[in-house]
Amino acid sequence: MDTEAQHTERDPSSTTEDGSRSARVSEGVNDVGDTEDTAGAGGTRSASSWRRTAFVGAACVTFLLLLSHFVMQPFLIPSRSMEPTLQVGDRILVNKLAYRFGTEPGRGDVVVFDGTGSFVREQPRDHPVTGLLHDGAAALGLAEPDETDFVKRVVGIGGDRVVCCDRNGRLTVNGVPVEERYVMFGDQPSGVPFDIVVPQDRLWVMGDHRSQSSDSRDHLGDPGGGMVPVDKVIGRADWIAWPFGRWSTVQETHAFDAVPTAPAGGHGTAPRG
Repeated sequence: MDTEAQHTERDPSSTTEDGSRSARVSEGVNDVGDTEDTAGAGGTRSASSWRRTAFVGAACVTFLLLLSHFVMQPFLIPSRSMEPTLQVGDRILVNKLAYRFGTEPGRGDVVVFDGTGSFVREQPRDHPVTGLLHDGAAALGLAEPDETDFVKRVVGIGGDRVVCCDRNGRLTVNGVPVEERYVMFGDQPSGVPFDIVVPQDRLWVMGDHRSQSSDSRDHLGDPGGGMVPVDKVIGRADWIAWPFGRWSTVQETHAFDAVPTAPAGGHGTAPRG
């Protein structure tokens, strides 16, 4: 009887101890599983974060490229031809909408244009991969513009007669002398005399640093006579965005305010080149 009672008393405790051990083992297994799940979740979150960052970066670059292509494009100034208005290393913002809605470049505007056919005879051939990378960098203002892109100031528009120089050494447009205060100090309006009439839908352009600028004067003997087609103008240089110390608008000039519209019947005197 006592023996049976003892066995009866030990059975519940034995069952409890076995259950406790089983519970502890199960909890340990669950803890290991939880740790692995947590590590896996961390890796998933990290990969997701990288994908999200890459997506945002790609979206930003795409937005900037679209903005650059249709609205406003940064250009890096590589030469001294537009000093003092623009300096080497300046990054200008070119307004591509300036001439999109019927407005054409006016006298005094600083414009960026594709010189193919006027300043450059043909488009140079680049390696497809390096050319694409360069175009992308140039579109963001991180590299020099294409060799066919130029920045100059419009001096004559279609129908204008541009002459250099009068007896006082000044450039004249339609017979009116122009006080070009934007020209580099110490430079003459031109070291080369010329007398030209600008054809319709063309532009006569010159750099502000006349002694350092290769412009319409240097292409008088080329096909097109150094005149830039209006439809080759990329946009108007409106702002200097970099460096920060030079952040400003590209100042307008009033030098041409007194210049009259070209006569409808053309100029009486035959121009000479």
